[in-house]
Amino acid sequence: MSDSPGKLKLGALVALVVGSMIGGGIFSLPQNMAASAGVGAVLIGWAITAVGMLTLAFVFQTLANRKPDLDGGVYAYAKAGFGDYMGFSSAWGYWISAWLGNVGYFVLLFSTLGYFFPVFGEGNTPAAVIGASILLWAVHFLVLRGIKEAAFINLVTTVAKVVPLALFALICLFAFKLDVFTADIWAVGTPELGSVMNQVRNMMLVTVWVFIGIEGASIFSSRAEKRSDVGKATVIGFVTVLLFLVLVNVLSLGVMTQPELAKLQNPSMAAVLEHVVGHWGAVLISVGLIISLLGALLSWVLLCAEIMFAAAKDHTMPEFLRRENANHVPANALWLTNAMVQIFLVITLFSNSTYLSLIYLATSMILVPYLWSAAYAFLLAWRSETYEQALAERKKDLIIGGIALLYAIWLLYAGGVKYLLLSALLYAPGAILFAKAKREVGQPIFTSVEKLIFAAVVAGALVAAYGLYDGFLTL
Repeated sequence: MSDSPGKLKLGALVALVVGSMIGGGIFSLPQNMAASAGVGAVLIGWAITAVGMLTLAFVFQTLANRKPDLDGGVYAYAKAGFGDYMGFSSAWGYWISAWLGNVGYFVLLFSTLGYFFPVFGEGNTPAAVIGASILLWAVHFLVLRGIKEAAFINLVTTVAKVVPLALFALICLFAFKLDVFTADIWAVGTPELGSVMNQVRNMMLVTVWVFIGIEGASIFSSRAEKRSDVGKATVIGFVTVLLFLVLVNVLSLGVMTQPELAKLQNPSMAAVLEHVVGHWGAVLISVGLIISLLGALLSWVLLCAEIMFAAAKDHTMPEFLRRENANHVPANALWLTNAMVQIFLVITLFSNSTYLSLIYLATSMILVPYLWSAAYAFLLAWRSETYEQALAERKKDLIIGGIALLYAIWLLYAGGVKYLLLSALLYAPGAILFAKAKREVGQPIFTSVEKLIFAAVVAGALVAAYGLYDGFLTL
């Protein structure tokens, strides 16, 4: 983007990280966690997640400082480290993950409104889809008016959503009972949860979903007023959100028992607060969730358009995605994104896709871009690239990059084969856009190594397609 006015300050960048991380996930956290793990496993899982995600936050901070010429975050790192097709796949996977997540947000938003207006049901009734469609295009035209204006509105909604979360934490702190919390630490009384290791693995996929957005500031790096703010915003945003997530999850387990929490309807935070203070608690959390989702939708619509625009700017995506309107907003990328959201909203009418199944698919799509970012940071330290004068820092970054890489690989394993195959089904068609971009600059489409990688993706996609047809795989 040209050096136009409208650059983003540190506060706006932190709000983009916090705003995109705090969406709907935290409001359903008490039930989602209790359904997959007991108190002990939850504490172990959070410890692993905090270390793993913190190393990822440091990876984004390090790369923002060491490679200030790379705009577009996750996508640019994959391209610089592992070639054009990996860069393209990262941008494509991230983009799909982001708009799939938005479809999930719309379903959750209207299922929350269903609490007040039964016509919206679980968020996938005809009335809910019509309402979601109207809202989708309202957000679309708001973003077309300018990134800086949209980022300001995001700052306001971020502050508004943090207030009910802080209130929840404060009230539950006083209602916390140690005997409830320690009643059945290893969930011995709930054998269906399986072993502690199994519980940890299950709860960690939910934790990844609530942390997606940690890379928000790095995607907007080219629009930051000061480059050093990108890394700062990432770490500040991460620590803030981690604190809220752990408080909400752990305090709930001291207010209601694990089996009680597991049976709650989502947004389960509303039911937990209602249990403590009565009906107004549920209303407060529901209103907080509605504001939170509106803000998160705005953040993610911005991120979707930005990642496609950044990739088109250096010819990894086709040229038509590079077009900006008079307000310097990547208009074509925005139209393509929201058209996909609209199509999938209509699909939710005909398939029983719930919020959670959309979320798991969105999460597995984003794990690949995370993996390449961690691998690139590790590679830089390994090769001593940009570390000529800083050997002590190189050792530290080698360890951080290594842990982040192991964590990203572990997440792919925790996600399981099902979501990996479904991801391949969504990754494969992207090659059409990649081929178009390569033709525009007159280059051969794949290198010989990329041909092998693409063949593996196509093979995975064919297995997934057959699985969906045969019924051994389901959405």
